[in-house]
Amino acid sequence: MSAPTGTRTDDFDEFYAATARKMVAVVYAVTGDIGEAEDAVQEAYARAWQRWARLTEEGDPAPWVRTVALRLAVSTWRKARNRMRAHFRHGPPPDAPALAPDRVALVDALRTLGDDQRTAVVMHHLLDLPVEEIARETGVSNAAVRTRLSRGRKALGARLQDEPEDPAAPDHPARPPRCRTEEVPLHG
Repeated sequence: MSAPTGTRTDDFDEFYAATARKMVAVVYAVTGDIGEAEDAVQEAYARAWQRWARLTEEGDPAPWVRTVALRLAVSTWRKARNRMRAHFRHGPPPDAPALAPDRVALVDALRTLGDDQRTAVVMHHLLDLPVEEIARETGVSNAAVRTRLSRGRKALGARLQDEPEDPAAPDHPARPPRCRTEEVPLHG
């Protein structure tokens, strides 16, 4: 016997309210384009609504929605590769919301990874998904996911270093010279 429509709607609304923001963040981290991420996530939820009864019978619908959203985003991203390259060359549009410098650096670093590595890193480190679940959702082996994570972390680590270490640099930076014209007597 199926649940009344009101309950079905309420369940979906609760699910959407609890998961949509995180879904957009994950897809944005993979694609680097907030508009594409929002579109892909919205379409994934629309498809989930059409299959809501079946998805909830099978358990947690979040992995299904995430997989659909990521596949839609990657498909759109591949189709729009030339547009994305222009975006990278010219930067974000001026009306894009300001992000903290560390988030901008992370998104820029994620953009340097290949699709497979970026997806594995985002799913593992931003969603806290285990390797086994990532493998299941992406259709590859556990070993392939571990390899992608290892290579992705190595590339991100090199990219996100604050300053390259110089072995010849002194332990303490030299004090900048004082300028006598700026000195003000303390007592006067």
